[in-house]
Amino acid sequence: MKKLIVIDSCMRAESRTRLILNAAVAELSKRYEVEIIDVNAVGLPPLDKTTYVDQRENGNIPPMAMEIARKVAACDRLVVAAPFWDMSFPAILKSFFENISLFDITFTDDGSACRGLCKCEKVLYITSRGMNIPTGDPREQASGYIAALSYLWGLGEVITVAATNVDYRSPEELALHLESTIAEAVEICREF
Repeated sequence: MKKLIVIDSCMRAESRTRLILNAAVAELSKRYEVEIIDVNAVGLPPLDKTTYVDQRENGNIPPMAMEIARKVAACDRLVVAAPFWDMSFPAILKSFFENISLFDITFTDDGSACRGLCKCEKVLYITSRGMNIPTGDPREQASGYIAALSYLWGLGEVITVAATNVDYRSPEELALHLESTIAEAVEICREF
């Protein structure tokens, strides 16, 4: 069975992003062995002078970061779930990506350019945005970052599923909108 890694950076138990993610994972579990990595539980430190310059540049990389990087490099598909925060996604997810962006594991270079080492061919990015900001809008920086990371790591096509304007809908409208977004995610997952 093919391997799928889910990177979950949802913060709240009642997360609207997680509602979409749960439906997607239920569908994907029919065809993939799924492993969920909870970014909030992993506890990788932000890269700063101590963790990057003094440790990482000297080969002192946390074993957890190396383990996760290898899993991501080897997976067939990747799902990233994150709420829309401050025009992107939570800082803990950026820190997580920085920790597992490891030379000769997720990417390398040939002396003139970087190239990805990941086996993955598709990435599904699931999010919910409080404001009415569509994917690709200049105010929405998350999907662009994930596409750039996909380029660096060689992850393949990035597909975004986003519930938008979720903070400004009536409860009835929100329920219908989430139902529609969940249906979209499940449909994508059937061919993912």
